[in-house]
Amino acid sequence: MAGRINDDDVKAVRDAVPIDAVVSEYLQLRNAGGGNLKGLCPFHDEKSPSFQVSPSKGLFHCFGCQEGGDTIAFVRKIDHLSFSEAVERLAATAGITLRYEEGGYNPSHQRGERIRLVEAHKAAAQFYIEQLGSPEAEIGRAFLAERGFDQAAAAHFGVGYSPAGWDHLTRYLRGKGFSDKELLTSGLAQESRRNPIDRFRGRLMWPIRDVSGEVVGFGARKLRDDDQGPKYLNTPETPIYKKSQVLYGIDLAKKDIAKASRAVVVEGYTDVMACHLAGVTTAIATCGTAFGGDHIKILRRLLMDNGSARVIFTFDGDAAGQKAALRAFEDDQKFAAETYIAIAPDNMDPCDLRLAKGDEAVADLVQPRTPLFEFAIRQIVRRYDLETPAGRAAALDEAAPIVARIKNVASQHEVAVQLAGILGILDTQFVVKRVAQLARWARDRGGKGPAPAHHRQQQYESAAPRGAVAGPALNLRSPAHRTERELLKLALQHPHLVSPAFDAYGADEFTAPPYAAVRQCIQEAGGATDAPSDYLPAVMDCAPNDVVRALVTELAVEAIHARTVDEAYVGEQLVAVRRRAVDRRLLDIQGTLARLGQNGDPAQLAAVQNELWVLQQYGQALRNKGAAAL
Repeated sequence: MAGRINDDDVKAVRDAVPIDAVVSEYLQLRNAGGGNLKGLCPFHDEKSPSFQVSPSKGLFHCFGCQEGGDTIAFVRKIDHLSFSEAVERLAATAGITLRYEEGGYNPSHQRGERIRLVEAHKAAAQFYIEQLGSPEAEIGRAFLAERGFDQAAAAHFGVGYSPAGWDHLTRYLRGKGFSDKELLTSGLAQESRRNPIDRFRGRLMWPIRDVSGEVVGFGARKLRDDDQGPKYLNTPETPIYKKSQVLYGIDLAKKDIAKASRAVVVEGYTDVMACHLAGVTTAIATCGTAFGGDHIKILRRLLMDNGSARVIFTFDGDAAGQKAALRAFEDDQKFAAETYIAIAPDNMDPCDLRLAKGDEAVADLVQPRTPLFEFAIRQIVRRYDLETPAGRAAALDEAAPIVARIKNVASQHEVAVQLAGILGILDTQFVVKRVAQLARWARDRGGKGPAPAHHRQQQYESAAPRGAVAGPALNLRSPAHRTERELLKLALQHPHLVSPAFDAYGADEFTAPPYAAVRQCIQEAGGATDAPSDYLPAVMDCAPNDVVRALVTELAVEAIHARTVDEAYVGEQLVAVRRRAVDRRLLDIQGTLARLGQNGDPAQLAAVQNELWVLQQYGQALRNKGAAAL
């Protein structure tokens, strides 16, 4: 086993790879003000962006699900990696060679599983590309040419060829240092009676990449009649490939999808190629599975769900294509984007359409045509005899619940009116009321609401460090809590401005247990005075658990309320927190004096009265002199 990665190298990786560049590989980021960026969180479903990235601090935080951390934490979470695997992946991106504490430089066979599997796929993709030029692959080149794809198109999409022999790729990858276990786990090889053999043989190969551009699987097209396998054979489920979570072409389309707020969903690899070559560079496709919820999550993060976003499905007009469209409509409400369906003349797919009528016809096909809900309703209604009252009633019973699922009330009403027209029901209001009634029933039976507001507070209290003050529940409407929060944000984001005064503040000056816990972390990390370059990671390392760690990243990313952050503003927050702490202590002392009364121990009474006088003078100085009295 390789040892722990050298701390200096970990720091070098954090510094070398900008967090916004990494996050942008997975979701669209927009300006959030104050130097921060925002987007739709990749870790939970949301309609409005609560996920923020601070490039200057190298941190991210979601104000919805509370996930947060640095670049390494983001890569770990989004790609399900260990700490060392995430560091190794980022190091490879930055060209940094890592050192290990117990064994020097890391041998390739000791690297994390995911990284090894990705490297195996990268090597396989290059091998297949080289094989496409071989004499044996003439059948593959002819297949591409017949569909209008030349050598440049094949190179652009990384199309390759798998030799027809039993173990050409397996032997090649063994020579690259990959073990049989790695080849079997990757799905590139499969078991045989003696040794592993190639999974893909004698086929045209399309590399399937994830959002970040790494090859994680392959789609293989049958070319010969004697091939007894399916027409398309995809990589099986592996640690790095989940067919429900990948979209073919997303690596090439993601920037244009984000820029144009439009995505085109087609059915196959050649359709994606045809669309891109025709100028429709927002085209993507699923990989051997129906378009579903996980695919929607990928697109929503790129589209940002703004009002002008559009998703266009280009399904075939046959029964299978209609069924696919209805399945897509079942998830339609997960989009804030408008969804449409486009079916080419004569039920041609984009690849055939490009061959028959050229690039312009493909570009025209994906201009929004029929709204998906309208298509879905018509597919339902056409199964009934609308010439009879019973047929119209039955069609309404099946179609009305579909319309009732439309969340936008105005759109729901408009579609209900359209449904009445499609069914030929003259009493439009009857249909509208029926849909509204079904929608109301659905809301009444809806899922559980959000967790109680006090739930996270209880998590913070259990996470508070030993000895921290037991204060009231966190309430951001409380002026005291708002000021304490602002001071902690300043201490994390501008330590040079709050020091050295801040380091004299105790955890008991923060009345909310979450804030007392963060104050304790700063203290254990060495304080704000002369904060080193790794100050924020050090504070996070001192957090007793993930709850407090999440709050640290939240405060480190959240915008400061003031437009100008200077010594005067910092002084105001320092004074406000200290004054409230003094006022609380004054109340405690006055209570002690009341309990002692006139018959108490004279020495003790004198000491308490002296403390009362000192605090009163200090409180007066804070009111009169402000930060100068600290």
